[in-house]
Amino acid sequence: MNLIVTILLAILIFGVIIMIHELGHFLTAKAVGIRVPEFSIGMGPQLCHFTKGETKYTLRLFPIGGYVAMEGEDEESSDDRAFCNKKPWQKILVIAAGATMNLILGFLIMLGIVCSRPVVSSTQISYFDPSAVSSEQLQLGDEILKINDYKVHTANDLIYAFLDVGTDPVQITVRRDGEVITLEDVPFAYEEVEGQTIVQLDFKVAGKEKTPLLVLKESWYMTTGVVKEVWVSFGKLITGQFQMNQLAGPVGVTQMIGEVASTRDYSSIFLMTAFITINIGVFNLLPLPALDGGRLMFLLLELLRGKPVQAKYEGYVHAAGLFLLMGLMLFVTFNDIIRLIKG
Repeated sequence: MNLIVTILLAILIFGVIIMIHELGHFLTAKAVGIRVPEFSIGMGPQLCHFTKGETKYTLRLFPIGGYVAMEGEDEESSDDRAFCNKKPWQKILVIAAGATMNLILGFLIMLGIVCSRPVVSSTQISYFDPSAVSSEQLQLGDEILKINDYKVHTANDLIYAFLDVGTDPVQITVRRDGEVITLEDVPFAYEEVEGQTIVQLDFKVAGKEKTPLLVLKESWYMTTGVVKEVWVSFGKLITGQFQMNQLAGPVGVTQMIGEVASTRDYSSIFLMTAFITINIGVFNLLPLPALDGGRLMFLLLELLRGKPVQAKYEGYVHAAGLFLLMGLMLFVTFNDIIRLIKG
């Protein structure tokens, strides 16, 4: 796909996701009576703005973030409508609202994708490839309930469950003729993809006729499946199972958007958008300084202590966290560019 079109599409996707995130903070702040002097989409130099009421609405040059400037958020204030003078539960709602809106957006996109499909997925085997080896133990009509310790609800869950199996024995729990049974050492063929051993799924699952309840369930499980994968990936990063150079930043994500968009499969573009917004929502809730999750940790501490941590000390922690996050962003962006050049 044309590079300019790819960049514009990436800006549109990131812009919508950022706007939804900041809108969550903004609307919740207004709802609990906090004064908001500025609502900004983007970072860096100001491109344009307008003022309505007490709030200036700003569009800035770089679509890599945004902010809601609340009175008394990072300093003491005597204003009754200042963030610092609100009750802890009100502040928690405001801080959590951004990531919550990202997750809601992800669910709504998943809902739209499921609604556009002729059927909803199941985990019931309806077909084996002619060369299938898993059919030595699996049977047509088996409803897969669990892969090793990973519970599966949708066809997407099957993919997630097999990602980390490698060449280890696969234990599959199925419902067969109304009875739940566990099959040990189910055989599969394998292939090497970018240095990782991947199980080759040699069967297909049946579709179900759409009903409102099944559509909602499918959308919910598709959303929570992505949430689970983000947490699992973060755990692997912490434990060293996932390498830092495997992370993708804005440049890498833009490249992936271009690759998906070049197929002209609009469902895949929306699916990638859902993945991005859910990732951003979950990442922001991680208990790390400078992220919403880090702010929430201080607010929970305030709730337990009965008084807030002094703003200057909290500011030092978030400033250090922001410095480290910016360093991580530069590192990831550098790796993205290297991969792009080599690719």
